[in-house]
Amino acid sequence: MDDNLFPPFAPDTNEPRPRRFKPIPVRMIIPNMITLMAVCLGLTAVRLAFEGRFEPAVIAIVVAAVLDGIDGRVARLLKGTSRFGAELDSLADFVNFGCAPALILYGFTLHHLKSLGWIVALIFAIAMALRLARFNVMLDDPSRPEWKKDYFVGMPAPAGALTALLPLYLHFLGLSFGPRLAPAVLAYVLVLAILVISTVPTYAGKTIGKRVPREYVLPIFVVTVAAFGLFISFPFETLASMSIAYLCAIPIGANQYRRRLKAEAAVSGETPAA
Repeated sequence: MDDNLFPPFAPDTNEPRPRRFKPIPVRMIIPNMITLMAVCLGLTAVRLAFEGRFEPAVIAIVVAAVLDGIDGRVARLLKGTSRFGAELDSLADFVNFGCAPALILYGFTLHHLKSLGWIVALIFAIAMALRLARFNVMLDDPSRPEWKKDYFVGMPAPAGALTALLPLYLHFLGLSFGPRLAPAVLAYVLVLAILVISTVPTYAGKTIGKRVPREYVLPIFVVTVAAFGLFISFPFETLASMSIAYLCAIPIGANQYRRRLKAEAAVSGETPAA
């Protein structure tokens, strides 16, 4: 019998060893878990809208917006920021503040306009995707002045989503949005889609100091408790008031941005850009 028919197998010792991944710290996992919880809320809001349960659908979007504001701060607090987390956050924002509000608004009243309503819902979702892509690109701009970090370029995604749901807040307060008011909702959503992808500066307040003067601490506590109590007791009245106030504040923020831009140009001796 030929012993060479099945020669013994000897692995090549020159082959590279399998790559061993280092364990990931828990502090880098926690922010991503918060982001994934927000995605679950956004998708659940779509399901609730399909079932005709618009009130819990709106609350789910609001809570997703709160989690969106928390995850980045938790990541910076725990020193757990990563490129993976940034990309996951952008995808979550598209689902929670682009797709979910568009589908909720279509199921609420835009479906009365059939294809035209669906086109506007698509425009809103795609505008949100374009806005998020532009935001990610602008993060890598090293020449951007520090004071400009106080302003977003266009309406930010969470604010755009929560403001777009204003017709639902008013509906819950007793204003009926039937087929006759569907064109008004369509025009409103279209204007917000334009604001989302526009270059209109909106105030962000990112560079506000981390330390608060001692005399402001107690008033801040009182205002926070009062705002939380108002939201718990009168959620849709509070959301409607905040949405209207935010829309009214956009021209004020844009005017302040232009003044600061002119002041910077005057110092540098350059002509301010439009």
